[in-house]
Amino acid sequence: MKRESNRVTAAIKGRVQGVSFRYYTLHEADRLGLKGWVRNERDGSVTAVAEGNPAQLEEFIRFLRRGSPAARVSSIDVEWLESTGEYERFDIRWA
Repeated sequence: MKRESNRVTAAIKGRVQGVSFRYYTLHEADRLGLKGWVRNERDGSVTAVAEGNPAQLEEFIRFLRRGSPAARVSSIDVEWLESTGEYERFDIRWA
C-alpha cells in the first residue's frame, strides 16, 4: 500500500550508461523535490532510489521509462517500499 511518503527502487536496463542518464535523473529528481540517489551498475544497468510522495514518484517513474535523450530503456523493474527518511537530497553515486 502506498503511503503519504514512499520509496521506489528502480532497476533500469537498456542503453542507459554513457548517455547522461544519471545527470538527467538527478535534475528530474531535483525538479520533483525527491531525495535519494542514482548510480551505474557493473552489469550496464542503472539503479535509482527515490523518496517522496506517490504523485512525485509516479512522475519520476515515467521519466525513468524514457530516460535521457540518448538513452534507450528496454526495461524497468520498480519496487515500492516504505520511506526511511535517510536522504537529505538526491545524489549521483559512484559504484
